[in-house]
Amino acid sequence: MLAYALGSIAFPLVGSAVVLLARERHAKAIGHLFSFLAFLSGLALLAKVALHGESGAQDLLAVGNWTVFGVTIDGLSVLVNFMVVLIGWLICLYSAGYMTVHNQEHPISEGMRRYYAFLLLFIASMSGLVFSSTLIAQLFFFEVTGLCSWALIGFYGDPDSRRSALWAIILTHAASLGLYVATAFVFLQTGSFDVEALAQLPAHSKVVVFLGIMLACWGKSAQLPFHPWLPRAMVAPTPVSAYLHAASMVKVGVYIFARSVLAAGGVPPVVARVGIVMAVATMLYGFLMYFPQRDMKRLLAYSTIAQLSYIFMAISLAAYGSQTAFLGGVTHIFNHAFAKALFFLVAGTLAYTSGTRQLPAFSGILHKMPLVGVGYVAAAMAITGVPPFNGFFSKFLIIWSGLEMGLDDVLVLVLVVLALIESVGSFIWILRWTTVNVLGAPSATVSQAIAPTASMQFVLALLIVMTLSSQYLAFALMQR
Repeated sequence: MLAYALGSIAFPLVGSAVVLLARERHAKAIGHLFSFLAFLSGLALLAKVALHGESGAQDLLAVGNWTVFGVTIDGLSVLVNFMVVLIGWLICLYSAGYMTVHNQEHPISEGMRRYYAFLLLFIASMSGLVFSSTLIAQLFFFEVTGLCSWALIGFYGDPDSRRSALWAIILTHAASLGLYVATAFVFLQTGSFDVEALAQLPAHSKVVVFLGIMLACWGKSAQLPFHPWLPRAMVAPTPVSAYLHAASMVKVGVYIFARSVLAAGGVPPVVARVGIVMAVATMLYGFLMYFPQRDMKRLLAYSTIAQLSYIFMAISLAAYGSQTAFLGGVTHIFNHAFAKALFFLVAGTLAYTSGTRQLPAFSGILHKMPLVGVGYVAAAMAITGVPPFNGFFSKFLIIWSGLEMGLDDVLVLVLVVLALIESVGSFIWILRWTTVNVLGAPSATVSQAIAPTASMQFVLALLIVMTLSSQYLAFALMQR
């Protein structure tokens, strides 16, 4: 198991270095190869844990008596790592068709070595963070993901891209100070950097540590008040948006929060209360920001902010002691990644084929591009939680657990009812745009669109399948 876990980290890390040494024309092939090898490693590990229920932890690097890096293999880390490497490979494959001179929105003829080097490094750093058994290693990989996001958001190099990249790195790194404080505090209190050392802290110390962790997590996952970087980051190439801002970077925060709650062996109620209040506040803000959006990617950015709030709400409910909420939250990390990656790549395909992302310009997508139309509907239904798509199952667990806990806590009940109202409102608004864009006769913009490439269509088709099936894989693994 250790070899498979390290393979998920090492293959993309080596690939990143190889890309920088290779010729520009070989960058895509190298990116595909090493991302695919990482995916195979993650798949092999997933299969081993799913079939045999094996788990474990191993220290790998120590300085004196202090472990600074080790690997934790359990249902949570294996599931999230599989998401990271599978979608990473799919993004590399999609990029082969998208990042070309034929792109109607942004013709691209150079920069492929830089693009794939940072994308592969991002996959490696995400896998490293997911498997890390120490806070200091989490902090290291946390910062590497920030570096990669800065480079990829600013890929085009124009002033708007550079400003947006700067916003992302400043806000996420300012928030990361909370993780620095939490790591130092745990070490001073316990003499250890291990995540499991959280369980040794007294209640008042856990409050300090968890507030620091939540601050860092809010920044990385674009929650209030650190959210402005995410909508601005939509200037990045759409495959970057799909990976960093749906499946990877924004999942860093919710993953660290979930891992910390799992390890702490009990969380003070004030932490859970702060978590759920901030989650619902961010969720409602994200929903209200739907209405003025006409750029499809910006609408999806605010949808991501709101959906991540559901996960923060679930993990906060788990901090109260709800195992159902924890299962729902972790499953929603997994499900949302595939649904939102599909939605972003549908947006990217529309921009590639037509040259625009403006929602009012689209109608009749299903008639002109059937696969893209089906992908649009599948992503919209999955994101808004309509059965039989994956988002329904994880959202149901989150809401159900919240209502259960609300029977004994009026504040929790009120907040969960607000979340339900947001869910219904989100469904109505996204259904409105889905109906306008997908059905009817093709608009002039859609009629003149070029055909998407084979690699783009393959990725869309596979993600459509995942929106109908990922929940079963998540439930099976998390029950081990």
